[in-house]
Amino acid sequence: MTLREYTGWTITMNALMNTYNRQPVGFTHGQGVWMWDAQGRRYLDGLSGIAVNTLGHHHPRLVAGLRDQVGRLIHTSNLYEIPLQSQLAEILVQLSGMTNVFFCNSGLEANETALKLARKHGHRLGFAAPKTIVFERAFHGRSLATLSATGNEKVQKGFEPLVEGFVRVPLNDIAAIEQASLAHPEISAVFLETIQGEGGIRPSQIEFLQSLRRLCTQKKWLLMLDEVQCGIGRTGKWFAHQWADVVPDVMPLAKGLGSGVPIGAVVAHGPAAEVFEPGNHGTTFGGNPLAMRAGLETIAAIESEGLLENAAARGRQMLDGFRASLADCQGIREIRGQGLMIGIELDRPCPELVGQARAAGLLINVTAESVIRLLPALILNAAEAQQMVGILVPIIRQFLGTRSA
Repeated sequence: MTLREYTGWTITMNALMNTYNRQPVGFTHGQGVWMWDAQGRRYLDGLSGIAVNTLGHHHPRLVAGLRDQVGRLIHTSNLYEIPLQSQLAEILVQLSGMTNVFFCNSGLEANETALKLARKHGHRLGFAAPKTIVFERAFHGRSLATLSATGNEKVQKGFEPLVEGFVRVPLNDIAAIEQASLAHPEISAVFLETIQGEGGIRPSQIEFLQSLRRLCTQKKWLLMLDEVQCGIGRTGKWFAHQWADVVPDVMPLAKGLGSGVPIGAVVAHGPAAEVFEPGNHGTTFGGNPLAMRAGLETIAAIESEGLLENAAARGRQMLDGFRASLADCQGIREIRGQGLMIGIELDRPCPELVGQARAAGLLINVTAESVIRLLPALILNAAEAQQMVGILVPIIRQFLGTRSA
């Protein structure tokens, strides 16, 4: 039964606010890393809902767990204890080596929470107007505070005046941060994506993260690592910063933690774990039993199915495949990434490649105007990874006007 048949209403797209440039396709169902449209055409999903569908589509463990939870409790509110919330928090603490967790509903909310922690921490340090260091090309969300922290004028345009209190510097430049600290003595935190996603799959260098950890400790700043897109196994470790063997003070999570069920979390450590008191922050829906069950089932499946190792292996396979196949191709600036978070940067804008790949049965997107972004589910197998490379390489070559050697 369709929605129109069920309600008796006429359904059109005209009732939706004009906020998205949607592609001309809609999907009816999925299985694994595949989705089908209303005409029955199959697509290889290279985006997994923008790094959300960690377990792909129709994962048996996730589906069974969510069905069971819907039959028990969906929502109770944070007026009461939520046992599943405590369970998921304990697991995140153990996986991260951090202290405690606040649950919310999205990456934007998680990043807003981090910014509030930074502000209050700054006031505790005695600053009247605390400031947070943020980075060029960063993306943290579209609320007034998070778009102000974002390093993208296109996102900010039309929403001025921006929220004050941010100092912007280049990524991977520790000297710029040290200079900023001299010019702005009321800095209380540094806020960055461990791997910039919307900014074009740009990793924070290991040495930079290690130096930043030492500097933040020395100056009593909070080191806040946004792992909304790159966390929960996507890079082949539970959290991307673990490749640098550092522990942040604040870590926002979302996207892949619920495998499609809306969820956000902020994991805190050290002084950040003691900043909030009852009444400082809250949420109606955050940490509800359904979202917590989704998080628990996602983590259990990652562990039991060896998906961390799989993400690392499939990521190496795809990076090696793209680099070998495009090595002689003029117009490729860089092929970079970690695990199943891959960016192919061209020397020119390439948004039309989204439609060309879709026509060939592959779902991708283009971010930062010229970076092809791939974020497939962690269940991707070797044959599917090879198929993804095999579809995309000829499309890139044709676009750049380069024949195969």
